[in-house]
Amino acid sequence: MSRIGKLPIKIENDVKVNLESNRLVVSGKNGSLTIDIHDSVTVAAQGDELVVAPKSDEKISQSMWGTTRTLISNMVHGVSKGFTRDLEFNGVGYKASVSGSTLNLSLGYSHPIAYELPEGISAKVAKNVISISGADKALVGFVAAKVRSFRKPEPYKGKGIKYTDEVIIRKAGKSGAKK
Repeated sequence: MSRIGKLPIKIENDVKVNLESNRLVVSGKNGSLTIDIHDSVTVAAQGDELVVAPKSDEKISQSMWGTTRTLISNMVHGVSKGFTRDLEFNGVGYKASVSGSTLNLSLGYSHPIAYELPEGISAKVAKNVISISGADKALVGFVAAKVRSFRKPEPYKGKGIKYTDEVIIRKAGKSGAKK
């Protein structure tokens, strides 16, 4: 029995859910998201809640039960409140700015980096923090990881791009010649 899968998903007033055969469309103020429901689980609307249940006792049904419930829950949360991931950049001369749907980064390379943000993702820059937000949790995480990969944090001086909640263990560096 899945502890996650058996929990009902509360649908907020400003969220609309449309269930057609095995395709679920969730719409809200932050946009619309779609998921194809796996054949081994069923999704049913009961009042202002969605309930996910396995079709059988097979291993795949049990596995997809909790996964499907979590994906749908993330969709409902995303279209109503949205998801945000914050990145912090440190380094001499490192700069970031947003123009339209392009994130412009200057990270100490010989060239600037212009990253085109995917549709449904927005970014804001305040001092040395880049905030990436959107309705799709997986896409927000992917874009944050991609931006972080342009200049990963290094352990000696702490330069690079890191998540704000990430802890980088610093190394001492060279100890010098001992006499």
